[in-house]
Amino acid sequence: MAGRNTQEPLKNQQKCIAIFALFCCFAVLVVLIFSSVNIWGDNEDGITEENCSKDCSIRLVENLPDDLYLPMNGRHHLPLSVGFHTLLNRAKHSIEVVSPVWALNPWDQEAMPSTAKQGQLLFQKLLSLKSRGVKLKIASSLTNSNELKTLASHNAEVHFVNMTALTRGGLHSSFWIVDRKHIYIGSAAMDWRSLAKRKELGVLVYNCSCLALDLHRVFSFYWQLHEKDYIPSIWSKRVTALYGRHGALDLQLGTSQASAYVSTSPELFCTKDRTRDVDAIYQVIQSAKTFVFISVTDYLPLVNRSVRGTKVTRYWSLIDEVIREAVVLRRIKVHLLISFWKKTHPLTFNFVTSLKSLCMELVNCSMEVRFFSHKEQREDDQYGLNHNKYVVTDNSVYIGNHDWVGSDFTINAGVGLVVKMKNSLQDRGVTILDHVKAAFERDWMSGYAKNLQGNKDQRGKLRDPQQVEIHMETRKEIQWNKSSSL
Repeated sequence: MAGRNTQEPLKNQQKCIAIFALFCCFAVLVVLIFSSVNIWGDNEDGITEENCSKDCSIRLVENLPDDLYLPMNGRHHLPLSVGFHTLLNRAKHSIEVVSPVWALNPWDQEAMPSTAKQGQLLFQKLLSLKSRGVKLKIASSLTNSNELKTLASHNAEVHFVNMTALTRGGLHSSFWIVDRKHIYIGSAAMDWRSLAKRKELGVLVYNCSCLALDLHRVFSFYWQLHEKDYIPSIWSKRVTALYGRHGALDLQLGTSQASAYVSTSPELFCTKDRTRDVDAIYQVIQSAKTFVFISVTDYLPLVNRSVRGTKVTRYWSLIDEVIREAVVLRRIKVHLLISFWKKTHPLTFNFVTSLKSLCMELVNCSMEVRFFSHKEQREDDQYGLNHNKYVVTDNSVYIGNHDWVGSDFTINAGVGLVVKMKNSLQDRGVTILDHVKAAFERDWMSGYAKNLQGNKDQRGKLRDPQQVEIHMETRKEIQWNKSSSL
């Protein structure tokens, strides 16, 4: 009896310890949840999947520097600065902006072209939002920007995303959400160069609260990363994707039926059901029936990583392979337009040569590559730079924030928009695809787009001194490539 009596208190003590341990675990879990996310998510202004608008309109916007002479062929697209002001004029309640750069005011105003004033005008318009009662929320990379400090003093809320701590990458995302109804996605950042010196392309989507609601969830994801050096493993349902490549949003664009969704990168930033940028591009190219036109600043299917202090480079095949498959196996016409500038990596020419060689001795095979370059870029690597980042086919378009460089998709944050037309070519009339295609063909046929092989003299030497320099660097890179066994 005495032994039994001594065992019962011991058992009760063990139960108490177990219950206390479970309680502590539950308390820690609750703390983790509430510290990592806003469990209720952001207020979505009463907009839901059930009551949001799917009857939308879409408009192509471009910035073309004044000294860039491009044939319009009767199609004048909305200037980028006008597009931004249109969004600001429509704003009644809120504007949410993500941009990696905030430099709308040029530091040397006297030496800047007159078009640089567009950045100043846009900045003043943003400052005036306070007097109109429009709430401005900004997510940006860690930057010491005077513009952000001034906007914050005018009631703007600013959150910073520390990509270096999160992925060892950078923030490339550039998009707007206005009143949870209108959006902008494109290549331009909040930089006066995007409105004056660089060639930019993007889209405005009006009265499309379904798509705006989904993009707002991407914004909410960035917003909740403020002052964090880790990516939470538990998220509110308010940041999960509403639409993706396996469940796109069906909408009406003018007289045409279409589907659309927003993609993101890197993979660590893809919440539940969110499509990766690279998968979106893959789908767009794979679904093409007749042509694929690609315009990017840089093309380099490589990923550079640092492993234990050692730089490791590997081939990143995801986009490169789907292009090769389209050209060789499906006989799709592929045109690739890349910018030729001071920061073009020498190995770009190796990969381009490899792509162009696919059609040697093949019937009905079309793979062409051209380099877009403005003569002024020799003195100013930004002037006339083709900063576009899109692919358009006979049935789809993808417009994003990344160059097609492996490292961009794996560690840098970006956003893309996919639009696919449902009507047949004969039944849909003029669509956003036709406008983007026309912009590409205008650039492709311009005097700024050149085939590198076409710039050789009779002795087979490159005429352009800058091209000679690149050619020599390419040879050095090839030798280094062989010795390091990439």
